[in-house]
Amino acid sequence: MPYLTRARAPLTHDIQAVNEFGELAAVSIPAERALTVYVDKRELVTLMTLGAQPELLVLGFLRNQRLLKSMAEVESITVDWDVNAAAVKTRHGIADVEARTAKRVVTTGCGQGSVFGDMMAELDSLVLPQASLTQAQLYGIVNAVRLQESTYKSAGSVHGCALFRGEEMLLFVEDVGRHNAIDTIAGWMWMQQDDAPTLATSPESATADYACAALPPEGVVSPWGGPAAKLAPTLATSPESATADYACAALPPEGAVHSRESRSDGATRLGRPGAAAGISGHDKVFYTTGRLTSEMVIKSAQMGVPILVSRSGITQMGHALAQRLGLCTIGRAVNKRFLCYTGAARLRLQPELNAARPL
Repeated sequence: MPYLTRARAPLTHDIQAVNEFGELAAVSIPAERALTVYVDKRELVTLMTLGAQPELLVLGFLRNQRLLKSMAEVESITVDWDVNAAAVKTRHGIADVEARTAKRVVTTGCGQGSVFGDMMAELDSLVLPQASLTQAQLYGIVNAVRLQESTYKSAGSVHGCALFRGEEMLLFVEDVGRHNAIDTIAGWMWMQQDDAPTLATSPESATADYACAALPPEGVVSPWGGPAAKLAPTLATSPESATADYACAALPPEGAVHSRESRSDGATRLGRPGAAAGISGHDKVFYTTGRLTSEMVIKSAQMGVPILVSRSGITQMGHALAQRLGLCTIGRAVNKRFLCYTGAARLRLQPELNAARPL
């Protein structure tokens, strides 16, 4: 497991605006920050992001760009908002990184992203699992997103993405661009331990079966030299005192406690010893508030998630690629209305759930 910081920044900003009556009104708007990613001290790309979970965003970006094949290739990711930079340190470097990032495709939609290399490369080698979704589960997903507390509700102007198992929401992420949100989910999936979907809520209930990140060595936070790292003049005495000023290891999600596994070098890593990193997408559903574009279809397939749901529509290229991959795409999903564009065999309809059509 790589070591990650937990750099956090405010997600919204309060400003004054003039309303239709000419009155000053206090409103919240979402943050938008530039995060320059360095890989082994080489500048790779600058991402415009909300900044909610930047380490997972960087990890998922590298995964979905096919620059990394295994999380084991990453030693650490350090984010420092003072310099708006993320420093990625790999264990053995990325082979042919200059050639692999020479070609860049600018993707569609708000908060445009970039895809390195050939978007169609390796698509034919992707085989999606034989998963399905019931109509009742689809309605449960739409309702769960509707009830979710979000930056969109308070400030607007962001996209939301979520990962579901059936109608159970595993993770909800918002960002200024949908591509950032799906990359963050990809990074989160990679950081989990397989077959460990839940979190412990107390030290007593923490066992080696829970999903994990990594904790710093007991009583110390060690920096490493990188473009975004600062030298730490003192030692952190607890996880709570470790801040983004240090190249510290990742802490578990707020309120969660994970089991520990000691290493010979004195560091502490969390999770089930010997477990394979990354949870499978075979029984998952990916939800996005944005359009189902070619980029979203490709990234969903790369994550092994065979069902993609949106409250918006689909593009022609997104439709063609979903058909080619056998991926189920469902759009215009609002309340109890939807359109299944591709992969209808994966959707198990339940006519008894439909309201009677008006005469």
